[in-house]
Amino acid sequence: MTRIGIIGTGVVGTAVGVVLNQKGYEITGVYDVKSESTKQIVERIRCAACSTPQEVSRSADILLITTSDSVIQSVANSLAEAAAFYADQTIIHMSGALSSEIIDRAKDFGARVLSVHPVQSFASLERAIEVLPGSIFSIEGDREAYGTAVAFVEALGGEYFFIDRKAKPLYHAGACVVSNYLVTIIDFGVKLLESTGISRQMALKALMPLINGTVKNIENIGIPRALTGPVARGDLATVIKHMDCMEEMAPELLKLYGALGVHTAQVAVDKGTIDRDSMEEFQKTFLR
Repeated sequence: MTRIGIIGTGVVGTAVGVVLNQKGYEITGVYDVKSESTKQIVERIRCAACSTPQEVSRSADILLITTSDSVIQSVANSLAEAAAFYADQTIIHMSGALSSEIIDRAKDFGARVLSVHPVQSFASLERAIEVLPGSIFSIEGDREAYGTAVAFVEALGGEYFFIDRKAKPLYHAGACVVSNYLVTIIDFGVKLLESTGISRQMALKALMPLINGTVKNIENIGIPRALTGPVARGDLATVIKHMDCMEEMAPELLKLYGALGVHTAQVAVDKGTIDRDSMEEFQKTFLR
């Protein structure tokens, strides 16, 4: 049976431990600088709470370093200085922003390193346990450890794709755009409605069905087919009215509207509902 050790028992580390334990994996030891985090996972899966990270590492075939991003490298370095890695061990961190390079010191001991990241947002522990199965994971690191990574992801009930180490920041940027910037886009729309005198609470409530419907359309028919609205139908006159009114009532939002519109015009070309001449006319208007 594959032995799993976990250093860092926040939401991600605990959720992974719970799901793997449910699938029959042996969690040999866990450690976190916050004793209350350690206590939570120990109570849920009856694993051992270790007194040091080194103790966790020496007990595990697969070591998960699921601390905050800022300390992953220092944890790996301290384990290396204590010679707590060993040959044929697999070390996995689950950061989206960082590549496996930050745990490369484990390779000096014959261990293999991986970054395995769920393309998912975890609002709480219970939600994380619920959505880990069915998530898509990126896998990056030592190719000879890909088999271990695939088995790990499949045990979590996920799907996967492989990326190159040097492309990790670009991959993470894409995930940030659709998660973090979606919040920004929605805030942008809410602010436009607020500019008309609608309360912020009512604006968000009114927009939620539209947001959910758009996401569902993307899921069902994909991009660019899910694109609707004036740019998609080639309605330049409506866009000009938007911008004229915005210039008068919400000028601070005009630049963002234009920047998003430039890219939207390209998506409309990809959909096939406007031609390149129309796209250029739209883009000239958006950049006025």
